[in-house]
Amino acid sequence: MDRQEVRARIEEIGIVPAIRVSSPEEARFAAAAVSSGGIPIVEITMTVPEACELIQDMVTNVPGVIVGGGAVLDPETARRCLDAGAHFLTSPGLDLGIVELASKANIVTMPGALTPTEVTAAWRAGVDFIKIFPCAQAGGASYIRALKGPFPNASLVAAGGVTQQTASELIRAGATALGIGTELIPREAIRLRRAEQIHELARRFLAIVREARKLAAPGKEFAARR
Repeated sequence: MDRQEVRARIEEIGIVPAIRVSSPEEARFAAAAVSSGGIPIVEITMTVPEACELIQDMVTNVPGVIVGGGAVLDPETARRCLDAGAHFLTSPGLDLGIVELASKANIVTMPGALTPTEVTAAWRAGVDFIKIFPCAQAGGASYIRALKGPFPNASLVAAGGVTQQTASELIRAGATALGIGTELIPREAIRLRRAEQIHELARRFLAIVREARKLAAPGKEFAARR
């Protein structure tokens, strides 16, 4: 799957599940549960033990799922994720060294940004998505709406504190996608291996995104902007 295909799939689904668990086994369970619930995208954060090995295993053995490296903080870690076959990279902040590595490898990048200055720098660097993080703490939908004014063509991903109650408004405010962690993959559901609970949450969030897009553009199907 090439960069354009990965980018288009993320835009289509509109949800990037962030997996932050305490073991590779829990991560595999979470990834299987969320993908079988209709979201074939997973972000394996670098806080997961053996994260890069897990990425490589999933890319090799679960071909229908888009697997990314998350919470990547430096170019060295980015290189390890790329060597493992990651389809995309995300980070909480903007590190142009990471962006350059991913760009050279023709891999989707989703760096974090918060201020207009950081969004400008990310946009000029040619990133695929700009993760507005932490979104809820910065004002949520009102902040996304404010950023879309000067950056109408930027693909913004709202991440940090996204819930079922805020997801619709974030999409209607202009977010291309949502980065969702424990609200989609609860720790208790992982601990008790409640796959059906995660399935149901995945279905709910997908339905919220679908309906919000219809409200944002009545009569029009969602289409990738880039």
